[in-house]
Formats: sequence, structure tokens, C-alpha cells
Amino acid sequence: MSLRPSRRSAVEPFIVMDVMRAAVDREETGAHVIHMEVGQPGGRAPRAVLDAARAAVEDGRLAYTEALGLRRLRARIARHYGEAHGIDVPLERIAVTTGSSAGFILAFLAAFDPGDRIAIAAPGYPAYRNILRALDLEVVDIPTRAENRHVITPDMLAAAHREKPLAGVLIASPANPSGTVMEPHALAALIGAAHDLGVRFISDEIYHRLVYEGIAETALATSNEAIVINSFSKYYCMTGWRIGWMVLPEELVRPVERLAQNLYISAPDISQRAAIAAFDATEELDRVRDGYAASRKLLLERLPAIGFEGLYPCDGAFYVYASCRHFSNDSLDFCRRMLAEAGVAATPGADFDRAEGHGYVRFSFAGTGADMAEGMARLARWLG
Repeated sequence: MSLRPSRRSAVEPFIVMDVMRAAVDREETGAHVIHMEVGQPGGRAPRAVLDAARAAVEDGRLAYTEALGLRRLRARIARHYGEAHGIDVPLERIAVTTGSSAGFILAFLAAFDPGDRIAIAAPGYPAYRNILRALDLEVVDIPTRAENRHVITPDMLAAAHREKPLAGVLIASPANPSGTVMEPHALAALIGAAHDLGVRFISDEIYHRLVYEGIAETALATSNEAIVINSFSKYYCMTGWRIGWMVLPEELVRPVERLAQNLYISAPDISQRAAIAAFDATEELDRVRDGYAASRKLLLERLPAIGFEGLYPCDGAFYVYASCRHFSNDSLDFCRRMLAEAGVAATPGADFDRAEGHGYVRFSFAGTGADMAEGMARLARWLG
């Protein structure tokens, strides 16, 4: 009798990670690859964060913390909402997580039961879909349209709910892969519609503070019932530290605490101690954001000139989602050839949208300005 993997493990691959592996394989042959595939800041963590981590190591005792996280980190996160949004968030509603990824798992487990239907935007972050399916939750893709700035509207949510009742909806603003920011009134209207329908609202806010046009409002400005997930990975340049947080409605605090206790006990002590210092590194981090802004400007000029079309509104984050149909209707093959022939790694749209993504590519401009310029030059030579 042969033993087989579980049905739940049969999720789709996170294609961007496969692209990164192929890029690293190519680099091991001596090639110079321009990385535009992964949403990973090119800069290092702020100086104050590194200093705090060194101090934690020198302290000599890195230990378990409370499952919800160090109280002084939770207090600093609560203070951040007052400073950035003028909102009073009690630290008792904050949970520190092992990256935003753990936050999504905890949210889905605490809020939903197997078989529940959860709506997400298409295109959207593939790990949402894959985590939901691994947890026996049904994913409902809601295709977005240009006339609505590629965001889900109350009417679209209501239509999906009428077809068969939804238990939840997950929204990202700024979004991945597009970088599109929901206008505050549009976000508030969607939250209100979800509340009226009895649909749990989850807000992915991991790209907050990386905004070039418009305002990225927090869902907490509209509702205390929303689940908000954020991370130190993006604006704070702390991807490898695996540290994030959640703001929870009161009724989910204890369920999330119990789940965290059993799933991973607590987020890493060293990362929690270091993260406290991240909030006071704004000047340093804003200089990094200014570099992204310059790279964004470059890509928005160069990609259409090279032949990429149908760019989504790129208001924030560090991505441009563009149509490659002028060159190919198979984004998987196109990105394979781009890496092999031009030495540029980018992510096929098929990772984000199973229906329409074959005609799109996501370019990350999180790397250095010099690499972004070189990437555009290589693409122009390759496709010219």
C-alpha cells in the first residue's frame, strides 16, 4: 500500500517562488539576473532595527513571548494607528504574527468553517487562494474591471452573494499584483455593503505607507468588525524577519490567541524586539520609498514604449501589472523566455489570475534603481 500526500496539500504552486528558484539556478551558472519577480525590498532593515536586534542578542536570552506578542510591541503598533490615522486601537485587539502569512492562516481559521465561501479580487495575490483551499474553504474569484479601477464594488459583492451566500471577502489596498489603491469612499462603501450582507471583511494593508498617488485608508476607520492584517516586510524592509500583526474584532481575539498558542507558540522574540524600533525609522524608510517612486516613474514610461499595454492603476506598493499580449498570449512561456534570453526575472500573470492572467506580467520595482534601469534596457534590446 502506497502512502500519498493529503488532498489539502494539492494546492497550486506559488509561481513567483518557482521563478525566483529558476533565477537563482541561472545565477549559479555565472549569469547576472535582474530580479523583478519577487516583492522584496532591495534595501536592508533600518539601522535602528539592526541595533535593536544586536542588543537583543547581547541580552543573551531570546525566549517565548505571549502568543499575542510582546506587550510593548503591541502598544507601539496601537500608537501607530493614532499617529498615522487618528484612530484609537487598544493593544488588547492586536496580535503579533509570524509575518502576514501567519495572520491570514489565523484569520481564516478563526473566522470561517470548512466549506465557507470567501470572495477575493481577480487578479489577486495567489497565496490567498491557495491557503483558503488548503483549509477547505471555497474561493470565489470576482473579476475586476477597468471602469471600476480594478477594485471590487458593493454591487459586485452583492451579486456574488446572491449567487450563493458568502462568509467573507478579502481586499488588499494597495493591491498585489496591481498596486491599485481603493479610494477611501470606495473602501468605506464596500465595508458597509459587507456588513449589511453579514459578510466578514478582511483588509490586507501590508503595502500601507508605500503610496504614490491617492490615500491608503485603513479599514479600521470605518469598522471595528473588520480584520486588518499588516506586516513589517514591505515598507519596513523586514521580509526575512517574518514579523507582522493583526487588528481583530473583540470576539476573535481569544480564538486567535488559542490558535497561535498551538500552531507556533509565538512570533520570534528577536524580531518582535527589533520591530519596535522600526516605527521610529520613518526618515530612513521614506528615502527608500522615494527610490521606489523613481523606479515606478521609469517603468511607467519605459514599459509602454517597449510595447507593454493595459497597465493597471499603479498607485502604491512596488508593482506594475501590464499586458504582454503584444508579444505573447502565454505569460508563463513569455516569462521563461524573458529569463533565459534577456536575463530578466518577472512573474507571469497566471500566478494572479487563472482566467485572464495568461496575457499579463507583473514587474516588481522593489530592487535598486540601477537594476530597474538595466532591466528596462535589457527588455528593450530583447523585444526590439
